[in-house]
Amino acid sequence: MNDRPTHLDSIVIGAGIAGIYMLHKLRDEAGLTVRAFDKAGDVGGTWYWNRYPGAAADVDSIVYRYSFDKEMLREWQWKTRYATQPEILDYLRAVVDRHDLRKDIQFDTAVQSLTYDEPSRLWTARTDSGEVFTARYVVSALGPLSSANFPDIPGRDTFAGPVVHTGAWPADLDVAGKRVGIVGTGSTGTQFICAAARTVEHLTVFQRSAQYVVPSGDKPLSDTYLAEVRENYDEIWERVFTSRVGCGFQESQTPAMSVSEAERRRVFEEGWQAGNGFQFMFGTFADLPFDPAANEAAASFIRSKIQQTVRDPETARKLMPTDYYAKRPICNSGYYETYNRDNVTLVSTKENPIARITPTGVVTEDGTEHELDILVFATGFDAMEGSYHRIDLRGRDGVRLGDHWGDAPSSYLGIAVNGFPNLFMVFGPNSVFCNLPPGLETQVEWIAQLVGSAEERGITRIEATAAAEEGWTTQCREMAEHSLFAQTESWIFGTNIPGRKRRTLFFFGGLGAYRERLGAIVAADYEGFTLDGRTAPATV
Repeated sequence: MNDRPTHLDSIVIGAGIAGIYMLHKLRDEAGLTVRAFDKAGDVGGTWYWNRYPGAAADVDSIVYRYSFDKEMLREWQWKTRYATQPEILDYLRAVVDRHDLRKDIQFDTAVQSLTYDEPSRLWTARTDSGEVFTARYVVSALGPLSSANFPDIPGRDTFAGPVVHTGAWPADLDVAGKRVGIVGTGSTGTQFICAAARTVEHLTVFQRSAQYVVPSGDKPLSDTYLAEVRENYDEIWERVFTSRVGCGFQESQTPAMSVSEAERRRVFEEGWQAGNGFQFMFGTFADLPFDPAANEAAASFIRSKIQQTVRDPETARKLMPTDYYAKRPICNSGYYETYNRDNVTLVSTKENPIARITPTGVVTEDGTEHELDILVFATGFDAMEGSYHRIDLRGRDGVRLGDHWGDAPSSYLGIAVNGFPNLFMVFGPNSVFCNLPPGLETQVEWIAQLVGSAEERGITRIEATAAAEEGWTTQCREMAEHSLFAQTESWIFGTNIPGRKRRTLFFFGGLGAYRERLGAIVAADYEGFTLDGRTAPATV
C-alpha cells in the first residue's frame, strides 16, 4: 500500500455491500481514483462480522444480491431460499474478484477522523495506523447495523467464560455441548436460538420483549425454479424497485378489514405456510402497519399459533407479544417449536430482570443463578448513526457531525448533511426502510450519478441545504408517526439504547416512492443541493 497515492479523488469507508458497489461505480464507471478502507480483514461488512450460528439473510436469496451484474445473475447458484452467512460472504468476495476491486481496498484499517478544509475543498482522512489521505469526495458506507450495543449489566466483565456479541462472533467459538445464555430475541437472537438449541447442552434465553415470529419457509431451490428466475429477472427487479419493501414478492393492496374474518384467516394461514416475515406483514394485507384493527387481526393470528405450538402453557404465555405487530418483521424455521425442547429455558426479563452477572452465570432478581459456560449478547446495534459517532467527523468551520445532529440525527435523503460538503452517506439516517441490497444499490447509483454530473460540469462543492435537510427529516418523522411502527419500542426508532430519545431513523414511504423522489430531484437539477454556489430551492 505504501506505493499508492495519498491524494485521491474519492475515499470510500467500508467494504460491505454498499462500499464494494460504490468503489466499482466511482472507479470503473466514473473513472476516479478511489480507495476503500475497512477495519475488517476482508470484504463483507455485516457478513464478515456476523458469523454466529444460524446467521443468514431473511429476504429471498434471489433478491438479496446486486442487480447490476447481469452475467452473475445468470451464473451464481444460490442453494436455498435464504442465503447463509458463508454463502453471502463467498458471493461478495466473488463480486470483488470478478471486478478486480481488491487492489483498491485497504483492509485492517479504520478511519479515525475526517476533516473538511473549505479553502481547498478537500477532506483529510486519518487512519488508526497514522496514515493521512486527502480526497475531494468521501462516501461513508459504514452500514446501518455495524455499531454493536452492549447493555450495561453489573458484573458483565467478571464472567469467566467467553462473552460475545453476535455482531463480532469469533471464528473459533463453538457452542456445541456448552451451557449457553443468550440475551436478546430480535432477528439475530431468534436465528441463533433456533440454530444453537440443536447442539448446546443447555440454552437459557433471556427475553426482554416477546416477538411475533412467522415461519421462514426456507427450502432448497430447484434448478427449474432458478432457471425461471433467471429468465424473468428483468420483471423481478422491476417489481423490487417499484415496491414498498423491495423483497421481490407481490405486495398486497387489500385492506384487512375489507374482507370477512374467515377470509382474513385464510389469507393469514396462506402467508404463514408460505413463510417470510416481510411477506406476512406486507404481502397478506396492505394496512397491517397502519390500521390498529388490521394489525390486531394479524397479531391475534400469530398468538394463536404460539398457543397451538408451545406445549408448556407458562412458556407460551411468556412468548405471547401484547404490543403491536409493528417491529422489524422476523421469520425463522421452528422458532416456537424450539421452546418444546428439554434443553431450552425461557426467562422473561420483564417479569424477572437480570440482577447481575457473576463469574459462573447470570443471576435474576428472583435469586436464581443460571450457570453458563458462554454468554451471548444479541442486543442489536446503535442503528444508522452509531458508526458515525466513532469517527471524529468535522465539516465546514470544524463543526462535528455529532454536534450538528444533537440528540437526533438528520439528513437529506439519508445521503447528505448540511455543512458537510462532498460527503455522502450510503444508508445514513432517514434512508428508506426496505430490503437492504436494492436500497443500497439505489443510493450508490444516485451518488455516483451526482458525482459524475459534478465532474462533467466542473462543480467542486456539493452540499445539502439546511432547508432540504430539515424538510426531509420532518417528512420522515411525520410519515413514521402515522404508522404503528412508531408506537412500539424498537431499534427502528433507536429505543433499544437505554436512555436514548426516540428518533426517526427511516423513510417509511417505500422504495418505489423513494426512487421516484430521487429521480425528481435529478430532474430539478439536484433540488435541495448547493452546487458550487448555485442553490436550487428544496420543496418537500
